[in-house]
Order: sequence, then C-alpha cells, then structure tokens
Amino acid sequence: MHCVWQFSIATVMSAAAWGSAADHAKASEWGCEVLLCASSSNPSWRGVPACHPPMHRLISAMKGWGFSWPTCPEAGTGKPGYEAYEECPAGWSVASSNQDHGAAQQDICVQIRDTCPSGFGGRDGCEQAVTMPRPLRQDPYYFDIRHDDGNVTRHWFNLHR
Repeated sequence: MHCVWQFSIATVMSAAAWGSAADHAKASEWGCEVLLCASSSNPSWRGVPACHPPMHRLISAMKGWGFSWPTCPEAGTGKPGYEAYEECPAGWSVASSNQDHGAAQQDICVQIRDTCPSGFGGRDGCEQAVTMPRPLRQDPYYFDIRHDDGNVTRHWFNLHR
C-alpha cells in the first residue's frame, strides 16, 4: 500500500503542474491535498502530520452552510463516494428496517430460515425472517483513482480526527 501512496503523490503532483492558470491551481490546491491525504492508507492521513491541516480544515468546513467538497480536477476525481454500510455476511440479504419509505436506508441484513421440524420442509408458515443490524464501515468515504493503465484503485477513508 505504501507504493500506492507514492504513486498517488506523483500522479497528482505531476497533474497539478499542468494547471493552466494560477487562480485555478490555487483553487484546486486544497482539493488535491485532501485527495492525497485521503488516499494515504499506510499510515492513514492521521499518521501523516502534513495531512492534519488540510483534513482538519475539511472537517471544519463540512459543518458550515453551503459546504462544497474541494476537488482536484487535475487528478480526474470529483467529490468522494460514501457508503455507510459494509456488505451483509454470506447468506444474508440487504434490507431496510423501515419499509414504509422508499428512500429508507438499507440498514439491516435479513436471512430467511426454515423452522419446520425435520421432514416437514416446504410447509407454509415454517419460514422465519431473522434480522441483524448491517455492519457500519470504519472508513465510509472513498475515492476511485484511475491509473495510467486504466485500472482503478478504491481508497477508503474516514474523517475521524
């Protein structure tokens, strides 16, 4: 993973040098710093002292009205993706705890179990739906970084100080 951090720095820094106007480069500088720091995985951005100022600035800015995620157009990325939940374990399906609203979060895992006594399989009323809370991701934000060879690497991160 350390090589990915070095590759990301080289890619973004060389891309940033191609900026056509000083104002444009200044405007995206913070976004590129955020991208570099967020894509650091070993150590995470919290373990890189130079990442503390831009990331703490980001966390503070997110609390403000009208927040707009700083981007790094030179690197070909926009704002990050966000996925709050991990996948459900094998044999479980994703579902919503609130079925009344179409926009409800898919926040639980469901497994249908056959509770019929042995030899009575397939009878109506023998199935039981078992649920559990869907596991939360430790690192819910991500950037997808495209490499020169066309491959994409997903870098997960969080914004906990």
